[in-house]
Amino acid sequence: MLTIENLSVSYKGIRALRGASLQVKKGEIFALIGPNGAGKSTLLNAASGIVPIAQGRIQLEGEVISGRAAHLIARSGLIQVPEGRRVIGPLTVAENLQLGRQASGVRGSDASDLDQVHSLFPILAERRNQLAGLLSGGQQQMLAIGRALMGRPRVLLLDEPSLGLAPVIIREVFDALIRLNKEGLTILLVEQNARLALETAANAAVIEQGRIVHQGEASALANDPVVADHYFGRATAA
Repeated sequence: MLTIENLSVSYKGIRALRGASLQVKKGEIFALIGPNGAGKSTLLNAASGIVPIAQGRIQLEGEVISGRAAHLIARSGLIQVPEGRRVIGPLTVAENLQLGRQASGVRGSDASDLDQVHSLFPILAERRNQLAGLLSGGQQQMLAIGRALMGRPRVLLLDEPSLGLAPVIIREVFDALIRLNKEGLTILLVEQNARLALETAANAAVIEQGRIVHQGEASALANDPVVADHYFGRATAA
C-alpha cells in the first residue's frame, strides 16, 4: 500500500533521514518506533509532502507521490494526524470535521463519514457545537483523528497519538485505531510508547539517527533482546 524507498531528508545541512526504506502492507497497522530525534516525524512529514526530500521515492499503491504538493498527496489518500493534534481552536467540532473533508477534496454527502466518526468517538457528537479549543487533550486527539477520517484516507499516518494523554484515554484512542484497522484501514503509526505500538501493530521498524536499523514482525521485535533492552528496560528484556 505504501512504499518508502531510500528516503533522505536534510535540514540546513543536517541529515535527518539517511536512506530510510519501509513497506506498509494493505490493511495492516505498521509501527515506527525510535528515540527522540531519530527521524520518525520527519519520515511522516516527508511522506505527506510537508518537508522536501533530498533523495528517494514514495509510492501509494504503486503510484509515485513523492514531489507532489502536500494538499495533493492528502487528496490522493495519504492523510496525516499530526503530533500535537493541531485542531483549529476557534472553530467548532463540527467545523473542524468539515474542514478535514473540504481540504481533502471529498465530494458528496458526508452523512456516512460523520456516522463513522461519531460511532468511534461519541463525545464528538455530543460536543459538535463546542469550540475545539475548549476540548480536553484526549477529545482534541479524537477530533484530529475524526478530521482525518472525514477525508476518506487510504493510509492514515499518526504521529504520537498517545502523547500527553491519560492511560484510559490512550486505551480508548487505540481501541478506535484497532477497530478502524479491522474495517480495512491501513495505518502507519509513529508512537513514543514502544510497547503499546508493538502490541498494536502487525509489522514494525526501528529508526535511529535517520536510519532503519530493525524491521519485521512487531511481535518478533518486541521479543528481540536488543530492542527490548533499548526500549523496554533491562528487566523486561531479561
